[in-house]
Amino acid sequence: MPNEETSAFRDAEPAVAIASTTELDAFERSRDERFVRRTHRLRTMGLGLGALSVAAVLRLHDAGIGWWLLLAANGFAWPHLAFWLARRSAWPRRAETRNLMIDAAFGGMWIAVMQFNVLPSVLLVTMLSIDKVSVGGAKLLVRALALLAGGCAITSALLGFPVDTTTPMSVIIACLPFLVVYPMAISKVAYELAREVTRQNRRLEELGRTDVLTGLANRRQCYRVAEVELERHFRTGRPVALMIVDIDHFKAINDRHGHPAGDAVLCAVADVLRQCCRVMDTTARYGGDEFLLILPETDIRGAEEVAARIRRQMAMLAVEAVPGLACTVSLGAAEADRQIANVEIWIQQADAALYRAKAAGRDRFVAAS
Repeated sequence: MPNEETSAFRDAEPAVAIASTTELDAFERSRDERFVRRTHRLRTMGLGLGALSVAAVLRLHDAGIGWWLLLAANGFAWPHLAFWLARRSAWPRRAETRNLMIDAAFGGMWIAVMQFNVLPSVLLVTMLSIDKVSVGGAKLLVRALALLAGGCAITSALLGFPVDTTTPMSVIIACLPFLVVYPMAISKVAYELAREVTRQNRRLEELGRTDVLTGLANRRQCYRVAEVELERHFRTGRPVALMIVDIDHFKAINDRHGHPAGDAVLCAVADVLRQCCRVMDTTARYGGDEFLLILPETDIRGAEEVAARIRRQMAMLAVEAVPGLACTVSLGAAEADRQIANVEIWIQQADAALYRAKAAGRDRFVAAS
């Protein structure tokens, strides 16, 4: 009898970097267990509703008590046994695939027991085919249909090949809950999974724009913003400045206090830059201990004022991981003009100004000439 999932049910997990084999194993098991839980929920509903359809045919044929007991076991006990077997397995998804094959064999058996009664038989085959395609594609479907056909043929042979395709109104009515409620449940799960995929895609997009350590925009994103702002300057003539910020003697901080302390300093400086910039500004980690600021509607004098705010805040900076730290920054900025052909040249101008600030003794701001 049917259970389980449609093509929308495939797990869509984000392509994240896993730090170790142990974490990867835990990640994959967690994903597989979510799949097993969803399958259990749908199998419980599907087999319960399917049992109602089969029961209507068993009643029509005055079936013996043994068939009723087997139907009760398959419809109401097997879903929970299958869930237990999959959860305790070292490979939950593989175990659940085996359970799907068992479902197919049982489905074939019930088709024969119902003497190929048309509506419930077609309903069983259709639902069983849908879930196999969704989970394993055509290959799994072929295996499942082979088991279904085998279960049907063996059972029919044992029963003497009885056939009664007539579907009276009582059986039609018994099939209606299965025909209506189960697809609605599948649709609900598909909707939930679609929302989950949307959230994951948004998170992936966010990760693609964000530096993991500091939470600022990353190098790729700052290039995108810089290109947009430079094009806007060419189109409207409105000012925009680009500033590079470098932490003075950062290597010495790493060498003396260790890289975790260095990371703490990077995060603290990132917080200072956030506080000193406007919502419309873009604050990015350019690489290593360098940061890049894109300041729309700001000329070089405005950039100098931003730099002064940053230096004042840096003078008050305290980092718990580095007691007594006196951290300063050097800053170089360039204002966009029509002589700047592209973002690379713009950054080179700001970088040259930064180099002069460092050569002049650090802890200062220099504008591109």
